[in-house]
Amino acid sequence: MDKPLKYAVFGAGSWATAIVKMLSENLNEIGWYMRSVYTKEHLLKEQHNPNYLSSVEFHMEQLKLSNDINEMADYADVLIFVIPSAFIHEELTKLNIDISNKVIVSAVKGIIPESGLLVGEHFHDYYNIPFDNIAVIAGPCHAEEVALERLSYLTISCADPYKAQSIANNLSSDYIKTKISDDIIGVEYAVMLKNIYAIAAGIAHGLGYGDNFQSVLMSNSIREMKRFIKKMHKMKRNINNSAYLGDLLVTGYSVFSRNRMFGNMIGKGYTVKSAQMEMSMIAEGYYATKSAHLLNENNKKKTRLPIINAVYEVLYENKDPKKVFKKLTEQLD
Repeated sequence: MDKPLKYAVFGAGSWATAIVKMLSENLNEIGWYMRSVYTKEHLLKEQHNPNYLSSVEFHMEQLKLSNDINEMADYADVLIFVIPSAFIHEELTKLNIDISNKVIVSAVKGIIPESGLLVGEHFHDYYNIPFDNIAVIAGPCHAEEVALERLSYLTISCADPYKAQSIANNLSSDYIKTKISDDIIGVEYAVMLKNIYAIAAGIAHGLGYGDNFQSVLMSNSIREMKRFIKKMHKMKRNINNSAYLGDLLVTGYSVFSRNRMFGNMIGKGYTVKSAQMEMSMIAEGYYATKSAHLLNENNKKKTRLPIINAVYEVLYENKDPKKVFKKLTEQLD
């Protein structure tokens, strides 16, 4: 009989904490890598993450904590990365062991800036991970609602359906429903793009646009997402499935959405720097906006992306949000 696979989570933010909570419903032991010595010591003493989802209490006998990324990568068979895309490259440079036989799961929401690749592609190209051993976790699922054990849904994408189902089973519970998909690249792009559209929704709200405009913005966003993903990776997919449309809607509308919050601050007059300084969590959509814009600009045949372009102009070209979104209203239908 095969030995059960060992799982480890890399990262200590809210989504990493939520994933550890989900796994703790099914596994006797979970590895957990975190850079901060303070976070590790606090968890050992107080049984909760001091910075994120502090209401979630863990049974410490289930957790194997480490500040050494190599120790944790060596320990586990399934490595779930939940480190923000802007910082994951720096963490991966600390790896000095061979991970080519591991299963890599991306719960990262963006492109790695240093390589310009999706997380799965980056691991394939730089760490020799076969695509059959790469999976992606998508929502719609907010970490805060996992902490409250509110019914949530996940999609696990992997080219190998047996691995996808195994990961899905270990994340499932009474309050987490899972499904599987084979669209690794499309789902990973969707996870990245939804944060850009959530920033757009936040900017619109901060500028005073109402629900009627928000509904038009979201309906245009899903069509724009479809165009972008089709250009990058053409395959048969239903863009209305929860991994695409569902995740977009919850990120664009929820009060828990840090990207919407970030956009709202920009719409109300905050500078990008001041909004980032005031937020305690990282808005992944800020980095995703630049990545998506550059991917499209560098493509021989550009796709029409009025919403992404508008967010890029506000965040990276310091254009007036009011004027940019006034122009955007004329481009939507």
